[in-house]
Amino acid sequence: LSESRSVADRVTLGVKGMTCGSCVQSIEGRIGALPGVFHIQVSLEQSNATVTFDHTRQSPESLAEAIEDVGFECSLTNATSAPVQTETKVFSTAGCSTDSIQQARCVLAQTEGVLETQESADHRGLAVTSVPSLVSVERLVDVMSCLVPDAHEGPSSRSSSGVEAVKMRIEGMVCLSCTTTIEGKIGKLKGIEKIKVSLESQEAAVLYLPCVITVDKIVNQIEVAGFKAIVKSKPRQLKLSASEVERLLSAHKQEEKVSEPCTDSSITTVFQVTGMHCKSCVVNIQDNISKLPGVSSVVVSLENRQATIQHNPKQASVVELQKAIEALPPGDFKAILPASPEPGFLQPLVSVAEIHIEGMTCGSCVQSIEGMISQKKGVRSALVSLASHQGTFEYDPLVTTTEELRAAVEDMGFDAFLPETNSLVPSVVKSPLPSVRSLSLSPVWSAVKENEAESDAEPATNTISKCFIQIGGMTCASCVANIERNLKNEHGVHSVLVALMAGKAEVRYSPSIIDPQRIAEFIRELGFTAAVMEDCDGSDGTLELVVRGMTCASCVHKIESNLMKQKGILYASVALATNKAHIRYDPEVTGPRDVIRWIENLGFTASLVKKDRPGSHLDHSREIRQWKRSFLISLFFCVPVMGMMIYMIIVDHQIDTSHHHNATAEDREKYHSTMFLEKQLLPGLSIMNLISFLFCVPVQFIGGRYFYGQAYKAVKHRTANMDVLIVLATTIAFTYSVVILLVAMVEGAKVNPITFFDTPPMLFVFISLGRWLEQIAKSKTSEALSKLMSLQATEATVVTLNDDMSVLSEEQVDVELVQRGDVVKVVPGGKFPVDGRVIEGHSMADESLITGEAMPVTKKPGSTVIAGSINQNGSLLIKATHVGTDTTLSQIVKLVEEAQTSKAPIQQFADKISGYFVPFIVGVSFLTLVAWILIGFVNFPLVEKYFPGYDKSISEAEAVIRFAFQASITVLCIACPCSLGLATPTAVMVGTGVGAQNGILIKGGEPLEMAHKIQSVVFDKTGTITYGAPKVVQVKMLAEGNRMSRSKLLAIVGTAENNSEHPLGAAITKYCKQELATESLGTCTDFQAVPGCGIRCLVSNTEHLLKRDDSDSEENQCNAVLIQISDTSSDHPLIMDPQLLSESVVQTSSFTVLIGNREWMRRNALQVRAEVDEAMTEHEKRGHTAVLVAVDNELCAMVAIADTVKPEAELAVHTLTAMGLEVVLMTGDNSKTARAIAAQVGIRKVFAEVLPSHKVAKVEQLQLEGKRVAMVGDGVNDSPALAMADVGIAIGMGTDVAIEAADVVLIRNDLLDVVGSIDLSKKTVKRIRINFVFALIYNLVGIPIAAGVFMPVGLVLQPWMGSAAMAASSVSVVLSSLLLKCYTKPSAEKLERRLGEVRRHGSLSEVSVHIGMGELRRPSPKLSLLDRFVNYS
Repeated sequence: LSESRSVADRVTLGVKGMTCGSCVQSIEGRIGALPGVFHIQVSLEQSNATVTFDHTRQSPESLAEAIEDVGFECSLTNATSAPVQTETKVFSTAGCSTDSIQQARCVLAQTEGVLETQESADHRGLAVTSVPSLVSVERLVDVMSCLVPDAHEGPSSRSSSGVEAVKMRIEGMVCLSCTTTIEGKIGKLKGIEKIKVSLESQEAAVLYLPCVITVDKIVNQIEVAGFKAIVKSKPRQLKLSASEVERLLSAHKQEEKVSEPCTDSSITTVFQVTGMHCKSCVVNIQDNISKLPGVSSVVVSLENRQATIQHNPKQASVVELQKAIEALPPGDFKAILPASPEPGFLQPLVSVAEIHIEGMTCGSCVQSIEGMISQKKGVRSALVSLASHQGTFEYDPLVTTTEELRAAVEDMGFDAFLPETNSLVPSVVKSPLPSVRSLSLSPVWSAVKENEAESDAEPATNTISKCFIQIGGMTCASCVANIERNLKNEHGVHSVLVALMAGKAEVRYSPSIIDPQRIAEFIRELGFTAAVMEDCDGSDGTLELVVRGMTCASCVHKIESNLMKQKGILYASVALATNKAHIRYDPEVTGPRDVIRWIENLGFTASLVKKDRPGSHLDHSREIRQWKRSFLISLFFCVPVMGMMIYMIIVDHQIDTSHHHNATAEDREKYHSTMFLEKQLLPGLSIMNLISFLFCVPVQFIGGRYFYGQAYKAVKHRTANMDVLIVLATTIAFTYSVVILLVAMVEGAKVNPITFFDTPPMLFVFISLGRWLEQIAKSKTSEALSKLMSLQATEATVVTLNDDMSVLSEEQVDVELVQRGDVVKVVPGGKFPVDGRVIEGHSMADESLITGEAMPVTKKPGSTVIAGSINQNGSLLIKATHVGTDTTLSQIVKLVEEAQTSKAPIQQFADKISGYFVPFIVGVSFLTLVAWILIGFVNFPLVEKYFPGYDKSISEAEAVIRFAFQASITVLCIACPCSLGLATPTAVMVGTGVGAQNGILIKGGEPLEMAHKIQSVVFDKTGTITYGAPKVVQVKMLAEGNRMSRSKLLAIVGTAENNSEHPLGAAITKYCKQELATESLGTCTDFQAVPGCGIRCLVSNTEHLLKRDDSDSEENQCNAVLIQISDTSSDHPLIMDPQLLSESVVQTSSFTVLIGNREWMRRNALQVRAEVDEAMTEHEKRGHTAVLVAVDNELCAMVAIADTVKPEAELAVHTLTAMGLEVVLMTGDNSKTARAIAAQVGIRKVFAEVLPSHKVAKVEQLQLEGKRVAMVGDGVNDSPALAMADVGIAIGMGTDVAIEAADVVLIRNDLLDVVGSIDLSKKTVKRIRINFVFALIYNLVGIPIAAGVFMPVGLVLQPWMGSAAMAASSVSVVLSSLLLKCYTKPSAEKLERRLGEVRRHGSLSEVSVHIGMGELRRPSPKLSLLDRFVNYS
């Protein structure tokens, strides 16, 4: 029966101010809960809300007001309410109990689209009023099926009522307690009649009422309990009689009598919760929300950032729960409402998709993929294997597709590839080679195409913007993956590219949904520092091209207009006069190669402007050539002038000797006038002065032009440097000489004036020689950098691929033309031109030049490659991810450059001195001039006495002035701040260079200088003192040898643990493989792992692993076979059926294996004997982890595993202690392990159970005690502490090392390098001090001599002697620094000898342990039975 009438209206209201899905959810939640509102649908894109409501209880105005109360603007313009067609159907209830009718009414009340339910007029049925557009008749019939299966058939089919059965496969059950957990939890659910779970068959059979609970709900609840459920059989209706149904329902009713039937149905809501950082946040939410009325269970997952809440919607609505979560302290949580689920349960078609997934690193990746994909609409089950990089997904092909699933996995930050075929049945042969859809989209970066496809689906208003975010605290590739994966999951973020070395992320996002500050906030929530970079100009690619073939302005216009039409070109400007084009482009969309191709298609030729290769500034050859040329020019013109000067000195000496040292002025004058050089060409101008002048001019203005340029720049910036001094000295000498010569010529003097034309050439000769040698020295110190630079490849082979991954074309291009997203082919022996990801091929890569890792690294699809590393044995296709200056190599070079140019504090002090020094010297020089002029005029005989070569032929005044000038110019010449300036940088450059050669990368002068002041060295434990990877230290056999040989046990255990992701499992497998000398193991099936307990599995096919010489194991097998025959053969034990024999072998070689702790053995009904327990306790005292192995329910072995100490750790610690340093161990591990390790290496002070965030506080605490602290860590969780310490020393390998927060990086993973770095620091600082002594001695001794202070003792300097001394000081400082090149790192043998017999193992009682942040000292250990299972930090 049905009739139509209208009691409901529908209205569409405009809503402004919504930004994201959570706004939609909050409006729908709040308005949907109002009385009289039947249905609401909010659209974010169209900014409106469509509401179906009862016009007797609500109006458009009241609804608009309610929306505004939620915090949004609501407009009523064009909002007219229209009546909605409703329908009333009558369902017969004849023969039904009142309970079942009540139950049906309860379910109907919660069904969307049902307006009211009441008894029909004749009291023989239920009248249900509904909106047909919101709820279908089929759905109503389905709901009413627990009353009448077919609403139109009446009570005749009553017998096949309501209860259905479903069979499920349950994964993850390991013991009987699991079955009781599932039965207990699911049995309590409303609508579940009966449940039986079998551990053996791993199945569950459930009887349920489909009108009360759906199969999906049951599956979800089983998953909440921690197991995985897969529906096996399609639910079939049970043929139950009416009386049986009645009995079941009444029994159900009695159980639930406590609460009202209509209010006790609970629903499960999954919230996405952001802002959780650690386990305490999880506990906070779980504890507080579970206390709310109507909430029956709360499960919070930190990994998936989800809260699954089971609650009664009548007592606690979804919106109330959301508010409750967000109100919890500290107020940082954000709960995002779930999308409303589709009503009804459809039994879907099931297809299976196999997806190859790359980029997973651990179990949490697996969980997050399974969790996220299984929530996707239409997905029935998700099963991901970390070992095989494979995901198997069961899905409904009508609801979703394999491509959508692949895209969903990629959105989570992993690389996902579909195999060649995908059918409804999982394909047997899995193609190892992933087919990459996007590769056919060459040459433009394929990801952009995907982004475009995404954005096309969105409205045109939703533009995509790009921002750059500076990220600190990233230490390795997994940090990058973590950021990329989490950011991609944020609503509104389209793509993320993180550059580890540059420490920045490029994010493309929708500004209408999210802003850069919010993105930075997300990154900070992940535990990194993040700041939005304001100037994003560097983000756009810039390109300068030479364009040939342009003839007129129309060519220019043609190129510009065509380029601007192309996608990704932001700016294009072409100059006809210079034939150059300046282009700015978006590197994500296009690149230089495309631009050149577009220009060439227009009929012109284009090529890149050849810029200096990166690192050209490290090539000192230009400067070397320049100073060499300057020196040779000065020398060429200086030699004749010096020759004439020497000749004059010799002549004077001869006159003196011939007149027995009492020659008169007249004798000299007579002698001089007869000399050719002294002959006057013009009055006052002698041949000698003319020649000197002519030779001096080119030196002054050609040889010295660099000095003039530098001095001008310095004066312009109001600073005074060495060049200013040199220019002052030479210019004054030259000008004085020219002026005095001109005066003599004007006066027509008979006597030739004494000039200083010999000073500039000599000064320039010595100074350019000094600079030339200095540049040669500098070029030696930057060899390390040049070496790094030379690693860069110059060309790349870019390939275009077909859909089936076959190569369509190849072209050789300059490495600068490689674009992001290009597919590059690298042949064996070739260098990787750019950073990228392997998409096809297998090979090994030699990354030793970049990471210091001597072993070749395996490269397979999905692996990342580093530019500059060498491909060894296989051809690879890689997809470029970072090009140009973004490559790892470019960033390392930049880092090393910055390190070499960063100034040590001592050098800043030297620069300060130089700043004051020049004005001081000019002052001293001027004082010297004035002082000697005064002395000369007051007491001329004094000048006459001490003035060497005083010529009586010149006037007294001239003699005094000449002498004063000579003294003051000598002061200017000898005072050299150069050597002061060179003292530190040369030593730092040589020191860092030598460090790099020895595997110690020192980032700059400051850490190099600081390291020798260190008083306290703090070591991290895991990965620093120890290897950081567990190793098997003992295998103790517990079974008799004739029952289980050692090799057989190892084969079984190795096979069992081969599937385990736990580090302990990996260690056991590695040990077994080494002992058995094999890489392949047996077959492991039914593998189950229980966190905190152990594993259980079935092992077979291990025979081929047993060593042939292991005779007892062979014998053992034979016995087993014979016994088996005698048991099975019915006729006679010796009649052997071959079929039977082979079967029996198979049977005997299958073992049930249990590996785990004592608790695991107890759970599986195995007794651990007292002596075994004792042996385990003994290991645990030493910080080892002991696990037990049981095969076929018999305890067979105990395996002890420990994180082993590096062999050199003890020597390093003792050496540091012998140097007088305090050595501290700091670890997040438990105190017992920490104490054992500390005693082993000789450390006395331990901070145990310290969280990464507390490590910083510990370092600070030591610093507050007035100590200089060095922190040595492996850089992952230690980076904050490394940055806080006075010197952070990072240990480890790989590119992550290079950008560590540390100041010093030890490439070789050798702890003795810590000693080496401190030793090198001491040597370098000592060298810097020696350099300062050299520099200062020249100045302190030379200046007074030059100023004439020591004239009474006959010490007089000519200006040229001053410049020679100055050059010598610079050269001696550089040579002194270069002596550091002879430094050798102290070897282990040398340190052993030096320590002699001092070393001894510390006992446990000598170690003081401090726990966490507490300062209380722990007494010596009471060696009790502690943690059974150690979690490796």
